[in-house]
Amino acid sequence: MWFLCVFYHRLLDFRKPEVEALAELFGEEISENGTLQWRLPEHHHNDTPFHFVKLSSEEIASNIAKRSILVKGMYELWGEGTCYEELEESIKSYPDSRKLPFISSGSTFRISVETFGKALTFEEQKERIQSFIYIPFEGKVDLKNPEHNFFLMEMDESEENNGLPPIVQRRIFFGREVGFADRSLLPTFQLKSRTYLGPTAMDAEMAFLMANQAKATSGKLVYDPFVGTGSILVSAARFGAMTMGADIDIRVVRDGRGPDCNVWSNFKQYGLPMPVALLRMDNNLPPWRSGLKEIFDAIICDPPYGVRAGGRKSGGRKLLRGTVDPYTVPDDKRTDHIPSTGAYSLVECVHDLLHLAARMLVMKGRLVFFFPVLRDENGSEVKFPEHPCFKLVAVSEQILSSRYSRVLLTMVKVEPYSEEVEEAARLMHLDFRKNHLKWLEDGNIHSSVFKPIDSSQINTDSKTFKDQKPKYRGKYV
Repeated sequence: MWFLCVFYHRLLDFRKPEVEALAELFGEEISENGTLQWRLPEHHHNDTPFHFVKLSSEEIASNIAKRSILVKGMYELWGEGTCYEELEESIKSYPDSRKLPFISSGSTFRISVETFGKALTFEEQKERIQSFIYIPFEGKVDLKNPEHNFFLMEMDESEENNGLPPIVQRRIFFGREVGFADRSLLPTFQLKSRTYLGPTAMDAEMAFLMANQAKATSGKLVYDPFVGTGSILVSAARFGAMTMGADIDIRVVRDGRGPDCNVWSNFKQYGLPMPVALLRMDNNLPPWRSGLKEIFDAIICDPPYGVRAGGRKSGGRKLLRGTVDPYTVPDDKRTDHIPSTGAYSLVECVHDLLHLAARMLVMKGRLVFFFPVLRDENGSEVKFPEHPCFKLVAVSEQILSSRYSRVLLTMVKVEPYSEEVEEAARLMHLDFRKNHLKWLEDGNIHSSVFKPIDSSQINTDSKTFKDQKPKYRGKYV
């Protein structure tokens, strides 16, 4: 059955992958390439908030809308057209068997008007609602708590409209609401009200998106190897998952800023189940037993790639260079000892993350993590990390500046871990390391991102300078 899926006009690259992950979570059969059937309304740009999606049941559509962060609502479409005359014909031709259960006597209903890229006065909205006199509603109007919500959605032609996608031809939709989003999550979990924060804390909206991509739900164990202040695990716990995290900085996972301001207090603040464990651990030297594997249902993380914070691994500069020998911390100093650490390049970090996920994820488990992308003038193609155990099912890009963006990669484990797989993974990593941009290995992404712009290349002519602002925001949203 086809449903009209209306998105919030935000994070455009993240919208379809989130719906597809949630559809699979709620029991929808997904094609081998991990996608649903989608189609655009006639004459619509791909970045339009209106998309048609094929789902097997109304229950799945409703569950997706309620859980999703970027879906505004799911609708059973009763009619569409380029004008109100076409809309009337379309609604009248919709099967009566589908309409009668929702317009019969004894039921209550409400009709609301939504617009995209335009605004309507109250009188204009009232006039449009009253034009549906040809629909034989027998129930009563209830504006507060109706049993059935109907929506009229309208947009006009515009080549440029406040940075919104270009619309070639006006389109009007009318349909019954099947499910709607619960956006109250975002103001409740916003970072500015969080008890314990760090410089790399993931914002609530993105953390919930990552949890949805990982299909976090009750009965699943979610792990974050770079837990920091726990923002990602808080979102996974909100969806019912058991959580576990690790970080190399013992001051973060053990102490925080005191007994009432630490990672644990973030879970306590929202009344969420506490993590199974928070470990001080180096992802480069993991302490897992050799026979331990396939215990996590999902791994979600934001690896330290050096823009806001660089990666660290055990050893310290002198130890890693070989200028001093390894040492053992005396027993009487272990309680307050903070191990020395050295630089941890992103190439090495990603290799260790994929190795960890290959061993510790269950089959069909998901690895969801951010990967940085620097854009060069030649527009060279970005090579993402690969592993023989994993299949890449979603790539969602968030452009942060003209030079730099980050990409959310979602991988599914499709092959069990073995020594043969480990050797194949090592060769793939060498190829990735060899072919990727030099900044990734050298760890100087921070200087590349924040490199001053050459003033001689900027055209300061007032008219030209004004026109440099993109007329259509696209992925910048």
